[in-house]
Amino acid sequence: MSAFASSVTSDLPAAPAAPVPARRGLGDLRTYNPLVKILGPVPVMVFVVATRDVLTPALVAFAAFAAVVVMGRLRIRALAAMALGAVLLTLVMTLSFGLLTDPAAVRGTALIATVGGFEVRSGALVTGLATAVRTVALLMLVLLGGLTTSGADFVRALTQQLRLPYRVGYAALAALRFVPRFSHELEVIRGAHRVRGVAAGRGPFAPVRRQAGYVVPLLAGGIRHAERVSLAMEARGFGAHPRRTDRVTVPFHARDVVLLLSFWAGGAACALLAATLV
Repeated sequence: MSAFASSVTSDLPAAPAAPVPARRGLGDLRTYNPLVKILGPVPVMVFVVATRDVLTPALVAFAAFAAVVVMGRLRIRALAAMALGAVLLTLVMTLSFGLLTDPAAVRGTALIATVGGFEVRSGALVTGLATAVRTVALLMLVLLGGLTTSGADFVRALTQQLRLPYRVGYAALAALRFVPRFSHELEVIRGAHRVRGVAAGRGPFAPVRRQAGYVVPLLAGGIRHAERVSLAMEARGFGAHPRRTDRVTVPFHARDVVLLLSFWAGGAACALLAATLV
């Protein structure tokens, strides 16, 4: 019985050893409430989607990236990857949307090049650039909270501040904990296939056959893990009461309100600056 209990409880989402005190550094985005960082920029995102110029979303993207650089406390490699990814995404989307733009809508603009049967005009590139910059701005606003927030803290904030039923929140948290386990099991399955000499054959479809061979054992392992987690949650009385106490609390301070207002003020400032420059 004790062996069964230890095997069951070992698959539960691990709890921290002790409550983590909130760090009060004003310049660290990781110390702010996750709801403010993730849901606060939503009005700015809606505004960015409604824009049609290039300058306004570009200013928003630059402001969001600057906030991540100054307050995100990320490594230089991660920041460089963000910047390079934004540039590459802008170039690819500008060219692709430039080729897909209706030629009749940009007939009066200057002809830049002819690619096969397609005419690349300046108006089409401007349209593609505007779409690309809007996409990059939305991506930066998402990364602003996504890179500085853990899934566990976000679920705790949903249950504590927004009163999301803890049955839903902690079930989602348990599902998030499945991802690293599946990654580890996939590496184990790959190693086992290599040791046993399982060959996928040759040809262009060999990688597809190799990946398909991982599906059944990975699915079986996932089902076994889900059964153990469900048994452990039932054994601990999960869902027996309408409310539950939290070992780790996610506070909501006045500085979180200041950050929320800063998001909205920053979006309004970008809009006013773009209108002034244009």
